[in-house]
Parts: sequence; C-alpha cells; structure tokens
Amino acid sequence: MKDTQPVLQSYKMGGLTLPNRVIMAPMTRSRADNKYTAPTADKHAVYYTQRATAGLIITEGSQVSERAVGYIYTAGIHNKEQIEGWKKVTKEVHDAGGRIFIQLWHVGRISHPDFHDGKLPLAPSAINPEEQVYTPNGQKDTVEPKAMSIEEIKETKAEFIQATRNAVEAGFDGVEIHSSNGYLFHQFFSSFSNKREDNYGGSIENRARFFFEVLDEMKKVIPENKIGARFNPSLHGTFGMEIVEDTIPTFDYIIKKLSDEYDLAYIHLSEPFTDVSDVKYAETEIAKRYRPMYKGTLMINTGFDQEKANKVIEAGNADLVSFAKLYISNPDLVGRFRENVDTSEWDKDTFYSQGKEGYTDYEAKTRDLIPSK
Repeated sequence: MKDTQPVLQSYKMGGLTLPNRVIMAPMTRSRADNKYTAPTADKHAVYYTQRATAGLIITEGSQVSERAVGYIYTAGIHNKEQIEGWKKVTKEVHDAGGRIFIQLWHVGRISHPDFHDGKLPLAPSAINPEEQVYTPNGQKDTVEPKAMSIEEIKETKAEFIQATRNAVEAGFDGVEIHSSNGYLFHQFFSSFSNKREDNYGGSIENRARFFFEVLDEMKKVIPENKIGARFNPSLHGTFGMEIVEDTIPTFDYIIKKLSDEYDLAYIHLSEPFTDVSDVKYAETEIAKRYRPMYKGTLMINTGFDQEKANKVIEAGNADLVSFAKLYISNPDLVGRFRENVDTSEWDKDTFYSQGKEGYTDYEAKTRDLIPSK
C-alpha cells in the first residue's frame, strides 16, 4: 500500500492542484517575535518549508489586529513587519513546491486586558468564558469581556478584510477563517455565549450574520475558491463553550448555506476534541453528518492517523484530512505514509516554547525532499 492510498491521491481544490490529501493543520506554536509578532526567516520559514510536501499547509492562527490577540508570541498579519515576515515564509514554501494558506484569527473573549493596555477583550456578549490565558505577565484567569457595539463589529469586519489584503500581499495561496474552537466567530454562533438582542443575536440567522458579512466582503478581495473556513460543531467543555439545544442546528444552517450559496476552497471540520457521546445534543461523528450536507471540498481533522485518514476518504466522508501533532514531529509525514515508515513522537514540552528545539529539529526519515537551511 503505497501511492494507491486514498490520502496520497492528488486533488483539485479551487485553482490549486494538491499533490496529495495530507494537509498540515493550523497550530499555535508561539515562535513569533513578541515586539512585532512577526514570523522570522530562521524559524517560521524553515519550519513550514520543511513540511512543504504536504498537499496544503495552513499556518498557525494569525491575528487580524492588535485587538484580536489572546496569546503571547503568536504571529499577526496586520502590520508591515508581519507582512514582510510572511513574505519570506511563502517564498520559501513556494520555492520548495508547496502551497500555503494563512489562518485569520480573532480570539474574542479568550484574552485578557494585559494584551489591550488594560481595556477589556471584545465579544458578542459580556460573558466570562471562565478560562485561563497566558499573558505577558503570566497565566491569568479570563475576565468579563466587553459586548461589542455595532461600530466595533464594523471595525472588526474591516480588520478581517484588511488582513485578507495583507495575506494577498504576503503571497499566500489563500486564507482560512478561524471560525472554530470558541474564538470570536464561534462565540457569535453559539446561543451559550451570544445573548445579543440586535441583528447579531437571537435567531440562528442573526448569530451567523457576522460571519457571512465578513465572508461577503472578503470575497471582494480574494476569490471565493481561495477562502476556507474552519468549524468545530461539537466543541464542549473547553474554550468556554458548551453544547446546547440549538448548537448542531446552527452549524447545519451555516454549512448548508455555504454549500448552496458559496464556492469556498473548503470547509475544515473538527471531530470532537473530547468524548461527547453522553453529552445531550452533541454530534459524535462530524464528517458523516456534514458530508451529505456539503457539496464542496470537505476537510476533516482531529485524531486521524494514516489508517483512519485512508478510511474516511475511501468511505467518501471527507476529501482531505488535516494533521496537527503528527506534523509537529514528522516533517516528512507524506513520505512516511508513502513508505509506511513509523511516525515519530512529539515533545509536548516544546509545543509552545520559543526556541528551535521541538520546532525545526525533528528529522526526516524518508526519501521526501525536505528542504533545509
């Protein structure tokens, strides 16, 4: 079982032809320069280029503005230094034959005033997620955020559009909207975190309005088939989110609307992070639920290995599979799948450290051509 594996087959995605269906998932790695939160040539460019044999690389979440920040040492895409830093990354990846999207990110209430000169983080409603975040002054509890005004919603939409322009300038092949994992768009989607009584709250249509307004403006800057969107319909018990009665119907509405009215590069869905088999209203098999609803490219994530990835594609429940932790410790993951070489274990202690250790020092063990510096 080598190149005949479903996960190793090429795939036409919008204007790109992917040489395989092994996707590098977006992962926060905390290696940015904390002064400008800009990617660097000696770390980020090496890290991503080492993994350029992926069918597609999706970068770590990158903030669309200073107000979008909620973690230290995370990259942005809203100032000159960041754009120039990302240009080095995209050039190196493209020179190595790779394809790369950037994930656009706003954390919303998963933040702290320490990031915002003492001002409260923004969110759809003033509800504390009761989580912890690692700030420049150490780990702290989240606070009650500021409910966004209509003007602040307009400003945030403009930030996403400018970030999209910046991504084009930086040379990315496309963008992914981070509308998952309890961050800002997800906070708007959920009636658990969104208690607004205006046009952005109440009904499912209203709670999805912010996302679709951003998407409609974004596609004026970049073609629809260069935009992806990530969702986690069964997120429960983490990032301040809980599954409630209208959670799954909300995602049903969003994904059906995307299927009927848009031509995105893909939707990127996460299977549950934790066991939700006993959680009321939860959906335990995300790919199976949404494959019949979505006619476009469906990417699936969470808990996949080589065998599971081949099975989900062969069954027709997904077109692409994204891998996170496996891509941390296996820069030649495609080669290992092709040659059936065992994968290496990752080092949890270096997931969010700032050095090259556990970032660019994992070795390739196959014939995949992994560029090195």
